[in-house]
Amino acid sequence: MKISDLQPDSRNPNKGTKRGGALVEKSLRDYGAGRSILIDSKGRIIAGNKTAANAAAAGLEDVVIVQSDGTKIIAVQRVDLDLETDPKAKALAIADNRSSDFLEWDADILRDLSGEIDLQPFFDASELQELGVTEATTTGIGDAPPKGRYKEQYGVIVICKDEADQRSVYEKLTGQDLECRVVVT
Repeated sequence: MKISDLQPDSRNPNKGTKRGGALVEKSLRDYGAGRSILIDSKGRIIAGNKTAANAAAAGLEDVVIVQSDGTKIIAVQRVDLDLETDPKAKALAIADNRSSDFLEWDADILRDLSGEIDLQPFFDASELQELGVTEATTTGIGDAPPKGRYKEQYGVIVICKDEADQRSVYEKLTGQDLECRVVVT
């Protein structure tokens, strides 16, 4: 099958960015494919829309289809790479993740999707509000901690140069003396 035979997700909320697309294309060109994309039973791309869109520009046209029902992890083994000794393998590990730092969400599509699926596992309320997706209600990561017995499980980590600096920062933030305690989780 050819990559051009696949159908992009017409409602993909990741609009992508110019820089992200360039990173994906460069990664595919320099290191080859590092992972699979995901398609549905009809050849519509569920995940990997930007990878598929940049594959042809990087010279990748063929697709190998591995059928699955989602009950097993599919591992793509690159027999030409050795993570322990190959700088190309190490660079690919970074390149594979870096492009995700340069995506842009389509708020209109997220608003539409919020009526169909729960966005809570993927965004916290403040992120959705920033995107203008306010009709969705969430209690995801980043929201205020719940009241009651869980209150003590939330905190802030501040890296200080020494104990005096730590005490100063704490006192400025809280207006109280630093109370040291050990928390076991």
